[in-house]
Amino acid sequence: MSERLVLIVSHTRRNDALSAARQVITQLLAAGVTPVFPEAELEEHRIFAASQEPFLDNLGRAKVLGKDCEISDLELVMVLGGDGTILKAAELVRESATPLLGINLGHVGFLAESERDGLDDAVKRVVAKDYLIKERLTLDVGVYVDGREVFRTWALNEVTIEKSSTEKMLEVVLEIDRKPLTSFGCDGVIIGTPTGSTAYAFSAGGPVIWPSVEAISVVPLSAHALFARPLVVSPRATIAVEVLSRSNGAGVLWADGRRTWHLPPGARVEAQRSEIPVRLARFRQGPFNDRLVKKFSLPVDGWRGPAEGN
Repeated sequence: MSERLVLIVSHTRRNDALSAARQVITQLLAAGVTPVFPEAELEEHRIFAASQEPFLDNLGRAKVLGKDCEISDLELVMVLGGDGTILKAAELVRESATPLLGINLGHVGFLAESERDGLDDAVKRVVAKDYLIKERLTLDVGVYVDGREVFRTWALNEVTIEKSSTEKMLEVVLEIDRKPLTSFGCDGVIIGTPTGSTAYAFSAGGPVIWPSVEAISVVPLSAHALFARPLVVSPRATIAVEVLSRSNGAGVLWADGRRTWHLPPGARVEAQRSEIPVRLARFRQGPFNDRLVKKFSLPVDGWRGPAEGN
């Protein structure tokens, strides 16, 4: 039987995440599953465990990603932190089909599947391979200057084109499927996925899109225009945003708030559906409504449900 390898990605600046990782390592090793760490994080765990000799021994049995094993060898990634840590983990295993399981140690934690108090059960279900895999749409993003591609990246939540100077407005033209739609001055534009519809786009007034709906959203940020409403377009569409040459300042591109690129006047950003989804591990098949109600503490008191027989 081949060795089972589970990568652990943590928010290493938080003691609760380091403590949770200690519990996960202990449970995995006891079940015959080998924990794996990114090399950059392993030292943080060693420092945290410096006065805990039994745990140091367990860390010594862990493997280092890229040295002792490759991404393609991994069975699963367990992520201990908030949505930002999950986005970091997704970036780490981008070129593989390895699924991600998030344990929320942050605030809302919309991408996570379990909370801290459910960690023990989560590890047991990982060991038993008792989980479902759900694929999430991602974006493929290119930046062009003078007709030449200068940067390529991807996004799980969103790509944003924003002004780089707080006192200057960005002049852009929006294009859908090679046809111009409108131009306006703004603070920026968000091109988002259904997964990202509860992230930055949500804060900007964009629509919440159910994960089962394949679509791409376009949400202007503080646009100076009569027609600057959030748009929902086909997942097969190509969306382009050009920073007009008449803009007083440059822009900046951010992908999931992690990968960035400078956008001079005249730059063009194109986004379309990527062929590579992100795979999330889920313990239950519950409706998305339940996740919205729970994560946002939505009021549903007084709901009686449909009449009997309907």
